[in-house]
Amino acid sequence: MLTITQALVDQIVAHARKDHPDEACGVVAGPAGSDRPERFIPMLNAAMSPTFYEFDSGDLLKLYREMDDRDEEPVVIYHSHTATEAYPSRTDISYANEPGAHYVLVSTADTDGAGEFQFRSFRIVEGAVTEEEVQVVEAY
Repeated sequence: MLTITQALVDQIVAHARKDHPDEACGVVAGPAGSDRPERFIPMLNAAMSPTFYEFDSGDLLKLYREMDDRDEEPVVIYHSHTATEAYPSRTDISYANEPGAHYVLVSTADTDGAGEFQFRSFRIVEGAVTEEEVQVVEAY
């Protein structure tokens, strides 16, 4: 189960809506071994595409060095789908290389910035996708 604060959910959804019609992507880091998302890190979608996201390799290297220096790890890896449901695509599954992370997908399909959205979390390990419950809390 992913336990996440309402403030982080709001930041992820706002980023997805801001970058629409392109996919948004980013990371929420947390203390190593805690499984507690704390630090919101929006990233640039280097692909600048409505159907695909890609972290810039230089930005990603910098992020991992920074997380290492802060004794953090990627607790949540998120991105948006702009025209489909919030479910990992074959490409998403093939690029999922953090077995301990929660992969959050937000769908901005059929929204104008004020409508409903999907916010779902998955574990992706060796190509196997498992949806998990999301518990939204005010604080940890």
